[in-house]
Amino acid sequence: MPRLQPKSRFNFLTRRGLPWLAVILWFSILFPIAGRAAAETSTNTVATLFSEATNHLGMWIWDAKTFDKQTCRLWKSFTIPSGTSVSHATLRITVDNGYRLFLDGREIGRGSDWRTITEYDVTWLLPPGRHVLAVEGFNDRLEAGLIFGLEIQLLDQRTIDIVSDNTWRVVPGTQRDWTAKKSAPPDWPNATVVGVMHQHPWENWPYGISTEPPLRPIIVHFWQTGWFQLTLVTICTLAVLFCLWLMTQLAAQSKAQGFLQIERARIARDIHDDLGARLTHLVLLGEVAQSELPGDSGTRAQLNQICEKARDLSHALDEVVWAVNSRRDTLRDFATYVCKYAQFFLNSTSIRCRLDVEPEIPPVTFDLPVRRNLFLAVKEALNNAAKHSEASEVFLRIYRHNQKLTVVVEDNGRGFDPAQAAAARNGMTNMMQRMGEIGGFFTVVSQPGSGCRVEFTVPLNHSPYPMWFARRRRLHVEIEGAPPPAVVPSPDSANS
Repeated sequence: MPRLQPKSRFNFLTRRGLPWLAVILWFSILFPIAGRAAAETSTNTVATLFSEATNHLGMWIWDAKTFDKQTCRLWKSFTIPSGTSVSHATLRITVDNGYRLFLDGREIGRGSDWRTITEYDVTWLLPPGRHVLAVEGFNDRLEAGLIFGLEIQLLDQRTIDIVSDNTWRVVPGTQRDWTAKKSAPPDWPNATVVGVMHQHPWENWPYGISTEPPLRPIIVHFWQTGWFQLTLVTICTLAVLFCLWLMTQLAAQSKAQGFLQIERARIARDIHDDLGARLTHLVLLGEVAQSELPGDSGTRAQLNQICEKARDLSHALDEVVWAVNSRRDTLRDFATYVCKYAQFFLNSTSIRCRLDVEPEIPPVTFDLPVRRNLFLAVKEALNNAAKHSEASEVFLRIYRHNQKLTVVVEDNGRGFDPAQAAAARNGMTNMMQRMGEIGGFFTVVSQPGSGCRVEFTVPLNHSPYPMWFARRRRLHVEIEGAPPPAVVPSPDSANS
C-alpha cells in the first residue's frame, strides 16, 4: 500500500475532520448561548403575561377581622353607561384560599388555588345598565384576602376599571339574596385593605394564570319564563275545574234523566190504567144503553156516535201512552208500532197495506222528540194517501242507511201536480216543520197518474235541533215537477 504524501494527508483531514469540528464547536459554544437566549425570551414572555395580569388588579381586601375557617362575603356594584356597549371585558380574581364568583346573581366561577390568577371573559354579560359583583371567599387558615380587577373597554374607546379596594362592602352573614341586590344598605361595612400587591405573605405571587372560555348569557325561552309557567298552571287548573264541573253536570243530568224516565213510565201507566179503563167503561155503557133501545130510535144513533168517538179517543190515548212511555224509546219499538198503526189505519179502507221493513232492527235508543215527530209525519202521509190518493196499495218501507233512518210512504194512486195545488192547506208544511225540529228532511215525488212517494230521513245519532234553530235551518224538500216553494202545499189541497 503506498504511503500518503503530506499534501494528501492535509486534504484527507480537511475533507473528513471539518464537519466534526463544526459539531463540536456548536455544542460547546453556540448551543449554551442559544439556550440562554431562549430561556430569557420565555422568562420575558411569562413576566409580560404576569405584568399584564396584575396591571389591572387592586389591593388585597377582606373583613376587618380575620380568623381560620372564615367565610367573607364581598359586594360591589357598577354601571355601564347607556348609549354604548362593551367591546371587551376581562375579569381577573384570586382569593386566599377559595372563592365563589357571582355576576348579577349568576354564579360564573369558582377557585381554590390563590397562587393562580383566573381570567374570565365577561364581554357578553355586560349590557348597559347597573351590575353587581359578589364574591363569597373562604379562608382556611392564617392570612386571607381577595384581589380583583375588571377591565372594561367600550366601543367609544373609553375604559372602565373595577378593582378591589375599600369601596367594596362586606355583607353580613344573615343577609339573604345578596348576590343580586342592586344597592347596599347602610349597615354593610366597607371592606378592609389587608395588603398590597407583592407584599408579605403574597410576595411570591402569582404562580400561574388560568384562562376560562368566554361566558355567554343564559338564553331564557318563553316557556321557561315565570309568567308563561304561571299562565300554563292557571289554564291547567281552570281546565281541571271545568272538567270537574262538567262531570258534576253530567252526573246531575244523568240522575235527572233517570228520574225523568221513571216519571214518564209512571205517567204512561197512570194514563193507561186510569183514563184508558174509564174510556173502555164509557164505551161499554154506551153499547149496553144502545142495545136496550129500538133500532129506529134517534137516541140509539146518537149513542152509536158517542161510542165511536170514545173508541177514537181510546186509540188516540194509546198513541199518547206509547209516546210518553220511556220503555218505548227504541228504534225497534218504533218500527213495530208504526207498522201496526199503518195496518190498523188502512184496515178500515179498501187500500192494501204492504210492509217492507229491515229485518232485525236493533233496540237502540230512539229519543222521544225524534220518534214522536217522525210518527206524526208518517201518520199525516198515511192520512193523505187514504183520503186523496184513490190508491189500491200503500207501501210502508223502513230501513237504515249511513247512520240514518228512512221511512217511505208510497202509493200507486192518481198522484197530483204540485204546481196546481192551492196554498190553503198545510199538510206538507206541517211535515216539513216536524222534520226540521228533529234535524231531518223529507222528499216528495209525485206526478198526475203516477202515484206519490213521500220519504222521511232522520239521523240516528244526532240530537234534535232546538225550535229557534229549526226555524233558521234550511230543509231539504224535493218535489218532482216543481221547484221547492217557501211554503209547500199539502197534496190534498188539489182536491179541495
